[in-house]
Amino acid sequence: MNIAQHIALVDELCYRPFPAEHGPSDVGTSGPGYHVAVLESAAESDPATRAVTIDQFEKDRDAVYELLASRWGDTDPYNLPTVLLRTEHEEVPRPWADLSAHAGVAYLWEVEGSGRWVAVAVADRDESDAVHLLALVTETDPP
Repeated sequence: MNIAQHIALVDELCYRPFPAEHGPSDVGTSGPGYHVAVLESAAESDPATRAVTIDQFEKDRDAVYELLASRWGDTDPYNLPTVLLRTEHEEVPRPWADLSAHAGVAYLWEVEGSGRWVAVAVADRDESDAVHLLALVTETDPP
């Protein structure tokens, strides 16, 4: 998938209805109030290859950021490890708790007129799991 396709998918998810139950979707996973789309994915067991993949996915995330920022405004990186720490002492809603368990930084916007939030992040925290470039669309405010 290229950057234009990533943006088109984000746009589509901003208006796609949310399912009543948590589960897989045609683009990743969805549930009540959220969609998580896997924009890119690579399973890399070699640490050097994994590092190159992470670097490329971060560049792709930044390219998606630039296009969305031109539309919805610049935003500072959102620190997901802080959210992850909060999950130890409070109930952080889905999908934010899930995203914080898999990614360190996200860029996010509140999409005016839709009642939804959009986030893009690279999920690379679990070295035994594939690296993913993710787009999250949710009606749940970030914690």
